[in-house]
This record gives sequence, C-alpha cells and structure tokens, in this order.
Amino acid sequence: MTHARRNAYRVMRLGGIAGVVVGAVMAAQAVAGESSGTQDSGVAAQRAASLAARLGESRAAGSWVASDGRAVVAVTDAAAAQQVRRAGVRAKVVQYSMQQLDAAVDTLRAAPTVTGTAWSVDPASNKVVVLADSTVSAGEWSRMKGVAQGIGGEVRMERTTSSFTTRTAGADAIFTQEARCSVGFNVTNGTTGFILTAGHCGPQGTKWFQDERGQTQVGATVTSDFPGHDWSLVSYQNTSLSQDDVVDVGNGQQVKITGSADAVVGQQVFRSGSTTGLHTGTVTALGATVNYPEGTVTGLIQTNVCAEAGDSGGPLFSQGTALGITSGGSGDCTSGGVTFFQPVNAALTALGVRLNGTAAPSAGASTAPSAAAASSPPSAAAAAPAVPGDPGDQAGFSFTVAGTVITLKALTPGLITAGASLLIILTARWVRPTGAVTRRRRGDPRDGLERWDPNGPLPLPEPHTPRY
Repeated sequence: MTHARRNAYRVMRLGGIAGVVVGAVMAAQAVAGESSGTQDSGVAAQRAASLAARLGESRAAGSWVASDGRAVVAVTDAAAAQQVRRAGVRAKVVQYSMQQLDAAVDTLRAAPTVTGTAWSVDPASNKVVVLADSTVSAGEWSRMKGVAQGIGGEVRMERTTSSFTTRTAGADAIFTQEARCSVGFNVTNGTTGFILTAGHCGPQGTKWFQDERGQTQVGATVTSDFPGHDWSLVSYQNTSLSQDDVVDVGNGQQVKITGSADAVVGQQVFRSGSTTGLHTGTVTALGATVNYPEGTVTGLIQTNVCAEAGDSGGPLFSQGTALGITSGGSGDCTSGGVTFFQPVNAALTALGVRLNGTAAPSAGASTAPSAAAASSPPSAAAAAPAVPGDPGDQAGFSFTVAGTVITLKALTPGLITAGASLLIILTARWVRPTGAVTRRRRGDPRDGLERWDPNGPLPLPEPHTPRY
C-alpha cells in the first residue's frame, strides 16, 4: 500500500505540473492569436492602403489582405516594390496600374447600360471583373464582350447562374405593406434616433412596422437615396423600441458595434439578416458598380457572403466594426453567391449621422439629415454575448493588452487546464506518504520488518551465516 501511495503521489504531482505548463502555453497562444487576428492584420491593411495611396495611381494598383493574413500592395515597377518592402509590407509587381484599371471602368460606364451586369476592380488579379447574370441575353453579352475587347487585357468577363436583385422581401425584420427589409445600424444626429438601412427598401414617407400585420409601428423613412447609392434613414417614432448600439445575429446573440471603417479586400466579414441570419465570407472587391433592374448603384463593397430576399439593409461588420449595409446580389445561402453592400462610412457622411454609442462629430460638422422627425432618445446598450468566429468588441468580460481586446472566451481553455492541474497538485498532498515508512529488508532470514526514517540513511542488513 505504501508503494502504491508513493507512486500515485508522484504521478499526480508530475501530471499537475505538466498541466499547469500546458494551460499557460494555451493561454499565451490565445492572446497571440487574438492579437494577430484582430490588430496586426488590420494595422497592416491600413499601412498597405496608405502606401498605395502615396505611390499614386500610376505606380500602384490597390492593396488587399492575402489568405495568410498579410497585406499586399500591387505595384507597377521594381523601385515601387522595394519601397513597399522597406515599409514592411509585401509587394506584387503587376501589369496594369490603378490609373489604367480606372480608365477601363470609365469605358464600361460610358457604354450602353445592360441590366444584370456588374463590374469591380480586383486588385489581387489586377483585372476589372465584369459579371453578367442569367437575365443578360446572348446579344447583350456579345456587345459587352466587344466593349471589353476594345479596352484590352485589363478586363475579365464572367457569367453567373442567377440574377442580380435587391434583397427586399439587419438584422431584425421591419415591414411595410409591400415588403420586408432588415435593420442595419441604429444611428443618431445627436437628438433623433434613426435606423440606417437600404435605400431600395422604401422611398421617403414609407411607414415601417415591427410585425407583418402592421400593429406595432416603428417609424417612417425620412430620406432615401436609390439608385445611385443605396441608403435611407427611418426615424424612430415608437419611443418604446430599443435603439441599442448592437446588431442581432440570431439565437439570442448580439454583437456590440463600437465604430465604423472602410472595408479591405481579403478581409473576413459577417452579415446578418432577418431571412438567413448570420453568414460569413470575405471582401472580394471595392468600388463595385451594379446595374439592377431598378437602376445603377456605384461604389459598393463586393463579397462572397450569401444573402436572400428580406436581408436587404442588414448589417455588414467585422470585429465589432460597422462596414456596410446589404444592397443586393445573386445566388442564395444554399448554393452561395455574390452580395454587394453600401459602405457605411459613405452613408454616415452623406446623411450627417453617427452610430449610436460613438463620439459626436467635431464642432462645425453638419449633423441634420433631411426631413428629420421628432426626437427619440436612444436607450442604454444591452450586453452582447460573444459570437463564434467574431470575438472582437463584444460584450462580456474582456481586457486590453497593448491595444488588443482579449476576451474571456479565448482564455477559458487554458485557464481551465491550468486550474484543474493546480487542483490535482493540491489533491496529491492527501495521498503523499507521511512519517516513518515500513520497508522490507532483503536477505533477512527472519523475513522480518524494519522501521526506517525516509530522511535518514537506509540501514544495512545484518550479517548471517549461509546455510548448507
């Protein structure tokens, strides 16, 4: 029994120590992972965009975030590439400058409009990608190809299997008598609360309700811009409704929105809508033009995130940062597709509003949207549980290390492992042999037992005469 207790003590103690070390390593890796995922890639993307802007449109052709998380700047000569690399950013030498790509876009815009087409600059492939949906006829497609051939190698033509439509049918649903859309973001001009949503959801004067029967009024559209752009403001006229700075993502979960930013090509993003809930994907292009049946919209974010009817106006965000509002696209959330978003910063600037929970604009800036309605003060924001895959800027216990938000969720596995291991070490004290230990002396003809002190020398066996 003594040997068993001693072996058990050793195993528990060594296992506990090893567990503490493993838990500490897991926690350190979690911190490093959140730092590189939420801060470093964003900083690198902004640095790359700044470098491309400084080089100018004749020597650069945009920037993006590669699949490994590193930012890349497209350049047209070796000297520019060296300049980018000296700044610590990856460079890729390409054939066409942004000046040439923009000229190709201008030519496409000047051509007769073909409903069901869209185009955008893809910096990673150094091409202007022209998409045509299933509604584009063979003759129209042939004419578009002729325009592209006249431009040159800067253009790549592709077809999609479905049609480009606005997604009328944020995440919460809002209803008119004819359609359903989604709430994008709650915004304010300092005195009045508004919903920022898609412009195609309804013109000025459209009344919105919380239910399909029209029993609970939300408010009315006070300004709208579509086509051309795709944004609108719905004034809150029901003061009992929450105007929190969060977006719903399904299953009772919310994400706290703490600011806005411009999207980056290659960036992972999340979209939420009242029809399909939460979906994720990446930004594939910026400044996209889409020729909807209702008209042409320019300056859009292009993504591979899916969306369906009723998701229009819903929020596009990443790491708690607002990026855009759902405009339209092709495909669905079964087979996938292409979805376009109105950039949120452009809408906030044009409408003179800011996100709820963010600082007021500097003095002298215009904050009054057109046709502003009665005041409806926003309520305090509710706590937002974490959403898998999007840990940044969410409510719940978190702290900041060197400017990076570290959430409790990220540290939990390591903390649990280390805590359980410490408990094992403490428990081992109960099985540790104490005091004098009985040990059998080998070679004793009497096969007797000798008491010995574990802290003292082991006694030698008594001499004896061999028996013949």
